[in-house]
Amino acid sequence: MANHPNHHEAAYLSLTRGLRELDLRGPCVPSDLVLIGDHAFPLAMNSQGQVLMAASLYGKGRIVVLGHEDYLIAFPALVENALTWLRGDGSDNLSVGVHRNVKTLAENVARSGFQTQVVEEFSSKLGFGVYVTDAYSVGADPKQLVAFLTAGGGVLIAGQAWSWAADHPHENVLHQFEGNRVAGVAGIYFSGNVGELENLPVYPQIPTSWMAAMLGKDFEDDLEFLLQGISEFEIPSGLLASEVLIHGQLAFPIGTTDDGRAFLAGAYYGQGRVIVATHEGLLGRREWASFWKSAIHWLDEGRQGVIGVSHDPALGILQQSGLTCQKSGFRKDLSVFVCSAYGGDHAQEIQNFVAEGGGLLIGGHAWYWAQTNSGKNPLKHFAGNKILNKMGLSLMGATISSGKYQAPNPKQAIKDNYHFRHLLTRFASHVTAGDNLSKQEEKCLKKLGSDCATYLRMKAHDSCFYNQVVSTMTDILKKSGIPQVSENCPVKCPKDHLLLSVGAEVYKTCRDPDALLPYLIKDRPLLPVVYNQRINIDVKIAGEKEWLSTGLYLSSGMKTYISIPAEMVQKGWQIQIGCQTDQLNAEELKRPPRVHEQFAVTSEMMQVWNLWGGLIYLVAPPQADVHGVEVIVQMAVPAPYYKSGVTTAEAWSLLRTAPSPWAELEFDNIILTVPSEAVRTLEHPEELAQLWNKIMKAIADLAAKPEKFPRKERFVADVQISHGWMHAGYPIMGQKSAVNELVNVDHMKTCGLWGPIHELGHNQQRGCWEFPPNTTECTCNLWSVYVHEEVLGIDRAKAHPNMSLENRKSRARNYVTQGRNLNSWDMWVALETYMQLQDKFGWDAFKKVFAAYHQMSQFPGDNPGKMNLYTETFSQTVGMDLTAFFKAWGWPIQAATEQKLSNLPSWSDHPMAQYS
Repeated sequence: MANHPNHHEAAYLSLTRGLRELDLRGPCVPSDLVLIGDHAFPLAMNSQGQVLMAASLYGKGRIVVLGHEDYLIAFPALVENALTWLRGDGSDNLSVGVHRNVKTLAENVARSGFQTQVVEEFSSKLGFGVYVTDAYSVGADPKQLVAFLTAGGGVLIAGQAWSWAADHPHENVLHQFEGNRVAGVAGIYFSGNVGELENLPVYPQIPTSWMAAMLGKDFEDDLEFLLQGISEFEIPSGLLASEVLIHGQLAFPIGTTDDGRAFLAGAYYGQGRVIVATHEGLLGRREWASFWKSAIHWLDEGRQGVIGVSHDPALGILQQSGLTCQKSGFRKDLSVFVCSAYGGDHAQEIQNFVAEGGGLLIGGHAWYWAQTNSGKNPLKHFAGNKILNKMGLSLMGATISSGKYQAPNPKQAIKDNYHFRHLLTRFASHVTAGDNLSKQEEKCLKKLGSDCATYLRMKAHDSCFYNQVVSTMTDILKKSGIPQVSENCPVKCPKDHLLLSVGAEVYKTCRDPDALLPYLIKDRPLLPVVYNQRINIDVKIAGEKEWLSTGLYLSSGMKTYISIPAEMVQKGWQIQIGCQTDQLNAEELKRPPRVHEQFAVTSEMMQVWNLWGGLIYLVAPPQADVHGVEVIVQMAVPAPYYKSGVTTAEAWSLLRTAPSPWAELEFDNIILTVPSEAVRTLEHPEELAQLWNKIMKAIADLAAKPEKFPRKERFVADVQISHGWMHAGYPIMGQKSAVNELVNVDHMKTCGLWGPIHELGHNQQRGCWEFPPNTTECTCNLWSVYVHEEVLGIDRAKAHPNMSLENRKSRARNYVTQGRNLNSWDMWVALETYMQLQDKFGWDAFKKVFAAYHQMSQFPGDNPGKMNLYTETFSQTVGMDLTAFFKAWGWPIQAATEQKLSNLPSWSDHPMAQYS
């Protein structure tokens, strides 16, 4: 958790060396500078967050931008520092070219030991190391100066654009003002805004302010151009788009859902422009042709250039724009490049192409990539984002469904619509200055919290704006703290939602997390610890990844080192802190939304922590095969941890009092994670182990699987889960109040545990004999009935009130009366079908059917096909034609199935026959 190195800080120190203050109180009035990209950073920022001097890197070169040309004379020490820095490290070229309009500077420069030459205009042939000009004398061909910068030259440019903007009210200052044709390429723009005059101290670090996150443009004119004749956008059925996070100062939403999630966005980047659509399928939609025509013209900016299209489906639509469109890979001579977001080739070249004036239309989603690249961050690793992030746009794993979405009103879009950067500034002013938020802004705070957390996970510490956001959020948290959420003190208001969402992420990314910790966690009990605990690793993972318990816990904010054997490094292993992996999205929170942390094992010594604390796990990757090695945990809190066959009665008598608030009970085929108070009085865990071993054996038995599970099931009881009373998965999650059903033998034997077995049944379901959505909440109950009757000795009618004979009969009768409609054949109604089969043929028939499916490899993909296969399989298994029975339940039995089974005796007296 060391501070993150930032090479911009070293540059800043070089540029401000020896300076204590910059007195900007007059008489010259500077422009406010707008900064974008990863490499632009402020040198002077006033109390309003306006940047009046800045620097950046571009290509191999460097640039310093001053907000007024008179600053070249007013601050000779700064200019001398700038010229030294602009020469570049190790360069011995002392030649400085000075444009004649700022020739008064030449004498000062010469006194500093540089060789100066006053010129009429820039020429690369003159061999300057640094070139100095005002912002009005870039010349007719700024590309020469940009090429000089790209190749490693230094540029010092000064001026203001507010007077130009006043004289050109209908012009685009960002692109048309002369100085921006060079400085803008490097991510620094002279804006039309007047800078407030102050005497500014020179800070020891790059200045930051929450006010610096103000948007650099209102985008009304851009949206008016792009949305000509567009009233709505339709994402067609069957197309699942990603959401795009709009975080740049010059990025803006074009198409959004009603709740502000963007699927279409644009941005200025350098001297060019970009539009992103969050599914490549939208680029070829004929219904979008009018928009794409406007988009291509907006990107082309009147050049009438060649549009290169590498995404085939888009070519026909885009040719209707009237511009020259051709099938093409990336080329620097294009005016606009159209591509999908999935190729990582030419990322840097495409960024430079846009920065130097090109247009980019890119389409694609990141949700599928996120789902298939577990453990990786789409914002950081997805190919399209390697192009887009610097442009202030990032494709997220979050999805946007099909539907019709109203186009924004250009005059109100930025004010009314959600915008990450704008709302972050407003929230910061709310917390730090007491400004009131509108109701619309308050409604968006929960989303802002989620987006901030997502954005912070980029860990883009080489980006000045990223560090501005971290600094802003750190200031907010120090001012407001975060709500000390608990079961007895739930969080409901949007502001508290936001603070809970971002607290842990800011803690992980800020400069001094230890200084921030007291603002985040008020009550940090000092728990006794153990040192240098050795964990034996002896695993052979057959299938999916698996958590390995350590019996150790980390308190809130507590850090520890873990020594890892070399054979586990860079092999997909992870360290996880926290058992509650459910991410919450509820209106009322009883715990923070995300409370676990995972660390990829990348070295033999790992430092790990979690703001919220948690049990320590090693997460083994699929097919891991590691034996006879040890992991050593430097320092941790011991947890009550019982493992069948390992933990002795004597050891447990002490372990059950261990100070960790979480405990684990590991049996043959299941691991229970519960609050520690649930096991403090558990004197005989072996009795509980025996019962759970019988239950899990029965679950495997019914599923016709080997008694030993390939991976032990896990169950975590939490104060709040993502949905429902319990839900299946790894781990199965359940409400804390269900603990009795898990660890109290008397309660289990008397009252049963329908819910936990229902979820374990979910984990046994297979798509080949499932008919979703009808049987999703039905067939899992086969295991509930089986376990209660065969292991616990509890009759099905007592195991669950819905299983009484009266309720069963009335459901079947009502289903028939209502027309045997498969739309209402679900859950308890559908379960009656299976129960009638069980009444007649017993549990062995089900075991044999499941066993038969294990031997099959080809399955229908649709429900009717799967229902016919099930009918055939069950009939063959029991030696009786069951087609009449299933038809009586409204199943779509095909004539071919009836023909196949016609040689078997028919089940004519089935229970549904009475209703025929």
